[in-house]
Amino acid sequence: MQPFVSLALAAVLVTLSRVNASPYPFNVARNDVSPLATRSADFIRQLGPQLSTNATIFTDDDPRFINATTRWSEYSKPQISVVVDPGTEADVAIIVKYANSHGLPFLAVNRGHGSTETLGKLKHGIEIHVRTLDEIRISPNGTSAFMQGGVYGDQVISTLWDAGYVTTTGSCGCVGLMGPGLGGGYGRYMGFYGLIIDNLLSMNVVLANGSAVTISESSAPDLWWGMRGAGHNFGIVTSFNLKIYKRSVDEWFYITYIFRQDKLESLFEVVNAMMNNGTQPKELMNYALYAWVPSISTTEPVIIITIYYVGTAEQAAQYLGPYNALGPVSSVNDSIPYPGIPDATGTGSTSALCQLGLTHVSAPIGLLTYNITSNRQAYELYKKKTVEIPALNGSILVFEGYSLGGMKAVDPDSSAFPHRGDNILIDLSVAYTPDSSLDAAAISWGKEMTQLFHDGDEPGRPLTTYVNYAFGDEPAQQMYGYEPWRLQKLRALKKQYDPHNRFGYYNPISLSE
Repeated sequence: MQPFVSLALAAVLVTLSRVNASPYPFNVARNDVSPLATRSADFIRQLGPQLSTNATIFTDDDPRFINATTRWSEYSKPQISVVVDPGTEADVAIIVKYANSHGLPFLAVNRGHGSTETLGKLKHGIEIHVRTLDEIRISPNGTSAFMQGGVYGDQVISTLWDAGYVTTTGSCGCVGLMGPGLGGGYGRYMGFYGLIIDNLLSMNVVLANGSAVTISESSAPDLWWGMRGAGHNFGIVTSFNLKIYKRSVDEWFYITYIFRQDKLESLFEVVNAMMNNGTQPKELMNYALYAWVPSISTTEPVIIITIYYVGTAEQAAQYLGPYNALGPVSSVNDSIPYPGIPDATGTGSTSALCQLGLTHVSAPIGLLTYNITSNRQAYELYKKKTVEIPALNGSILVFEGYSLGGMKAVDPDSSAFPHRGDNILIDLSVAYTPDSSLDAAAISWGKEMTQLFHDGDEPGRPLTTYVNYAFGDEPAQQMYGYEPWRLQKLRALKKQYDPHNRFGYYNPISLSE
């Protein structure tokens, strides 16, 4: 065990051999459990004394309940009856064991940004609100940091930066670190250091039967493999040790351009050239989107693209000439410390993108390069749908072009993450004020958009979906990989560690073909 693991957790750790030999001490969750079963005074009276003094339990008659259960996407959200804030990591194992013994479903939640429709399968459940577990400690030798499962992007970025370090996090500062990490973990430093999962050294995990274990490459290597890329299926990460790196620059440069649609083809030709089939310099990345900006045009959407450079404006200048030559409508640039980058470019905790309480229907796809014709067709479809249904005009079509060297340097077979061959992430986020009458149109648009990009992809290349962006009805191989051995291995792990599918609410792996 790493020396940073709390004594409280250490008290409940057991060996994996014992975990595998132990019977599952629970009643299988029932679909007929009423909300009252988890809202009753009995629940609080029975569970409360087992938890640490800092833990809290509350239900929907408590003013804290709304804040704890409001999600980034209201579409197909889990139905929560009671929230438990663990005071220690050991509390998580106790909560899981209690839920198991009473046949109650549960879900670990940090910042609430998961949006897959499979979350809606949870009815009358317990929310284990891990946001309270938010400690960060940098190791004395400065090569790793201990972090608890409730830390989030902006917090990690700022804490490490102020101490002189960086690591890979997700790009949205408001999102938890381990939520996206369990599915891979794309981010702005992945060109240097790879995905979030590529930087994990160990994880403290509560398994489906309530046992708490420490896993690493040398301890439970098969589970370690599965947790990195498909981890939502196997356990709750209460803390972990992550590689960190001395920061190499004091500031990042960024420039955000806005172009009218008549520059679309020329713009994406420039982007393709810059990305060079995923081989762009590790310091260079881009993030583009289609959106409505009424101050520029009320008749057509525009294209917004941000170019990031890990270094100075002078160093970045060599890459900006082709963009400037296209004649953008506007551009804004600055050089700032990295912790300011998310908010400055629309992905920080204070940005509109992080607003809770809307409906978001996702339609993602991974690509090798941009098919310019497909990008034009996608623009026209975006315009058509948002004009036909004005309530959807807050939607965005996002194009993520990270530097990839660090990710591609890792053996693709070394983890459950299957999509290291993808060079580009695209995600249509259909966003609107919750209105069930719009859901079918939003979903249909997403399917049409995904198919449009797939038709323009390399002939014969299978459709790939980043599991963290999945809508939730995709075939398993689309999210977890087309090589037969991958799903065979994942199903074997599921059968071993979660045969009753207690972790069955986030794009779950089925036990059968």
